[in-house]
Amino acid sequence: MQVAVNYRYHRDPEQFVPMKNKDPNAPSDSHIYSRYTAPNSTRFETVLHTLFGDAGVVTYSSGLASFHAIMTLLPPKRIFIGEGYHGIHRSIKLQHWVTGVEKLTLEDLDQLGRGDLLHIETPLNPTGEARNLEYYVVKARQAGAYISVDATFAPPSLQDPLQYCVDIVMHSGTKVTGSIVGSFEGWLVIQSLRTLYLRVIRQSQTAEKLVAWLHEETQKPSSLVGKMIDKVQHASMQEAELKDGWLRKQMPRGFGPVFSIWTNKEEHARRLPNRLYIFQHATSLGGVESLMKWRTMSDEGRDPRLIQVSCGVEDIEDTKADILQAFESLLWDFPEAKASIAYRIDKINVLDLEIEE
Repeated sequence: MQVAVNYRYHRDPEQFVPMKNKDPNAPSDSHIYSRYTAPNSTRFETVLHTLFGDAGVVTYSSGLASFHAIMTLLPPKRIFIGEGYHGIHRSIKLQHWVTGVEKLTLEDLDQLGRGDLLHIETPLNPTGEARNLEYYVVKARQAGAYISVDATFAPPSLQDPLQYCVDIVMHSGTKVTGSIVGSFEGWLVIQSLRTLYLRVIRQSQTAEKLVAWLHEETQKPSSLVGKMIDKVQHASMQEAELKDGWLRKQMPRGFGPVFSIWTNKEEHARRLPNRLYIFQHATSLGGVESLMKWRTMSDEGRDPRLIQVSCGVEDIEDTKADILQAFESLLWDFPEAKASIAYRIDKINVLDLEIEE
């Protein structure tokens, strides 16, 4: 592991290769300054280069930094984008003040022209629903536009947008400050890649099972869950798209670890995450621990009944039990719901822990 900032040049002048620092096996000789390249981050990019089928790879330490790089590389006069990740919308607003770039929606694709950028997020944040990449690639190519894909919710184990000949793909790797991934962070992500397939497939399977269970409960008039949940959103619930065939072709190994719950009341969504033991009330995704977040905490524009769920690698029965006990505890806050439910939940000892106030 190398954490140096600058590096000594080779002792042999014949070995000098100015600004060609691409050797992941040379700990120092092929590097100059960590702002350009570093052994760990270069090695990380080399691993990703292979993982993505020899595509060119550049790592950044934040998604907004990578999106800014896309806007600088192209740069488009107009960008067509859906609701998606709200941080990117703020970035576009800032860039509009500087470059005048115009933002349009995915409903305006009839105006798509040469040099424009079509930016697709699939699966969507926070609902976990998928979008048909093949359809949007055809639209972009017909118009002579660029197409970029934010695949944060579907890592390489689940989806490969490059198979659809998109121009640029964004994946989420680290969550640190700055615009260039640090050497230590690069080393950490390399370690994480060794279990990527195992973790992502397990997370996706758990999400799919939880979504199916929750949806089934919403269809039961006497169900405790059904009394408090309006609907569940996830790519696995897109029946028309699954029947059409493109969705399973695009995501053959699973539909991602993130889905959304819509409660019947805002207060249900506000209180539910704090009644859980296995699920943590926090943002982000992709870790081994399951998270459940009241979406309003980080996205003021969203409906306050929306909850974002990111599945970890815990046992499916444990996660279901945790959700059930949380809903049962909410009954004491909403007596009218308790009186209307002819539904019995067995006593479940989710965790044998004392929770300190």
